[in-house]
This record gives sequence, structure tokens and C-alpha cells, in this order.
Amino acid sequence: MILACLLLFPAAEAFAGGVACLGCHKPHYTGSGSCTGCHRGDERSDRLAIAHRDLIRARFSWYAVAGSQPVRRGEKLLAGFACRRCHTTAVKGNRLASNLDRVPVGTTPQKIFDAIKSPALFMPDFCFDDRQITDLVNAIMAGAGKAGRRGAEIPQVVHFEDMQRHTDNIFEKQCGPCHKILTEACGALGKGNAGPNLSGLFSGHYPATLKNNGRWTTDILKKWVENPRRIRGNSQMRPVPLKKDELAQLLAILAVKPGINRRGEQ
Repeated sequence: MILACLLLFPAAEAFAGGVACLGCHKPHYTGSGSCTGCHRGDERSDRLAIAHRDLIRARFSWYAVAGSQPVRRGEKLLAGFACRRCHTTAVKGNRLASNLDRVPVGTTPQKIFDAIKSPALFMPDFCFDDRQITDLVNAIMAGAGKAGRRGAEIPQVVHFEDMQRHTDNIFEKQCGPCHKILTEACGALGKGNAGPNLSGLFSGHYPATLKNNGRWTTDILKKWVENPRRIRGNSQMRPVPLKKDELAQLLAILAVKPGINRRGEQ
């Protein structure tokens, strides 16, 4: 009886202080707040099934530590691979795919990890290793924390693929064999991987792939399709002669409306 009381004493003492977690785990990063602030779970109970419910493992908990290296590395990956050309994270980005600021509310870090490791249809496979994906998850979680609750948001329209896709537009006919794209008007278009993904081409979140870190504009694209080698001498893309109405249709497909939050920020 005495031995049982001694074994239960640390957990009971921790629970009396309001944090049952400390009955099993040593405290760390105490300046960041309570255990659940980083790891979730339920610190009020010493019953494992309750205390560990929705627990965030250590490798995914760096999002809550200000200035942590995993978050910094993840933010560099978000920028370097232009994730915001399709997604919104930390209140910035296009709205062509999931709003990553809202994803952590309805799922777990592990499921976000799995979604990046096995990309969904039309999401590029960047071939990230496990550490890079873990860093990305931490950056996404940190971005969601910065976004917080920002009031009403325009509902996102999702175009589900079916047997009758938009095959009669100029992108599918002229660009689709080599490129893919997510669009606001037509959903996912194209089937090729030979050329870059063109989602968000005219937005500030698309990679600066032109000379001197230049950005794509409608005028540059017009010159590009007429003769790509006038802009990039070693380009393997052939000229694409387009009629005036075909070019107008292509520009309309490529257009992306900037995402504006309640404070008027893009």
C-alpha cells in the first residue's frame, strides 16, 4: 500500500498543479507556456488515452517555439518551391488549392505530412525527404497560428475531375501536352510534366524564372509564345502561333485573382 502511494505521488502532485503531463515527462521550454500549447493533448488527466488524445509528437511541435530552426527551414522551402502559387499560408498566397491556414484545425500534423509525401492529383511531387516535409509541416502550423481567426472568407470553389473535362479550351489543346495548371475558372487542366507547372503564373507567388529575377506578365507571355528563343536562347519550347481570340482565352485561363483578407492584405 505504501509503495503504491509512493508510485502515484508524482502524478498526483503534478495533477494538483494543473499539469498531469509532468508526472511522466520532464519539463522543457517552460517559457513557451503549458505542454498542450505545443503538443495538444489534455494536460488535466493522467489517463494516457485521454491525456494523449490528438497528441502532437515532438518533431511536429517546433511550430510553437518562436524562431525555431525547423520553422525557418520550412518557411524557406515554402518560398523556394513557390507553394503559395496555389496555397495560402501565413495569410499570403493564391486560392487555387487548400487554404493551409485552415488545414490544422481539422486534421493532424501527421496527415499533413502524409499529404505532402504522397501528393494529391495535380499537386507537383517535389520529392522532399522526411526532414524537409517535417519542416514544412512546422512552417504550415506556425503560419496557421499567425493567421488566427480573421473573420469571414470567400468560399473556395473546388472543381472535381470527372469524365467530361474541359478539353475544348486553348490551354488543353496547345499547352496541356507539356504543362499542368490549376485555374479558378476551369479547375485542373493539362496532363504533361515536360514543362513547368503554370499555376499562378502571373501572380507574385510564382517563381521568378525570367532573366534578372523577372516576373511573368501578359506582354512577356505574348512574346514567349510567338518565339520562346527570343527570350531564352536555349529554350526547347517551339513557337505557338495563336489567334487573337485564342490568346485572349489563354490569358483568361491563366489569370488569378489575388486573395484578400479582411484587413485588405494580399
